[in-house]
Amino acid sequence: MNYWLFKSEPDEYSLDDLANEKQGFGVWDGIRNYQARNILRDQVSVNDKVLFYYSSCKIPGVAGIAQVVKSAYPDPAQFDPSSKYYDSKATPEKPRWFCVDVKFVKKFDQVVTLKSLKMQQPLSEMTLLKQGRLSVQPVTESEWHYIVTLAKAQ
Repeated sequence: MNYWLFKSEPDEYSLDDLANEKQGFGVWDGIRNYQARNILRDQVSVNDKVLFYYSSCKIPGVAGIAQVVKSAYPDPAQFDPSSKYYDSKATPEKPRWFCVDVKFVKKFDQVVTLKSLKMQQPLSEMTLLKQGRLSVQPVTESEWHYIVTLAKAQ
């Protein structure tokens, strides 16, 4: 099992949206960065744990936990001309973009803010703090447990 941090803008897709998915899972789609795509396609697996991170908002930070329930498959939005994620260069034979399915696990009582994360010495080497713009990024097991403990302590 691996640990990840997935970023979402809460106005676009929030942890509450994931929790309220009628089919019990959400499609983590719209990834249009090659490095994030490669991680999603090649490394993210079923049962991996995900820190659900809010970005591009008033208080960015970790809002809760999700779990991967289906590994990477071609993102259907890339083939849909009416989608904002449409890619005219993608074909079913040679898809360019991938998505995974995730399910809601837990919402933290409070968001563990980016400001708080930056103040934690044990997290100083975290990818989020070194390469902040990456929307799908690895988290070490120790970083995972530290953040979950921070969430419980709030």
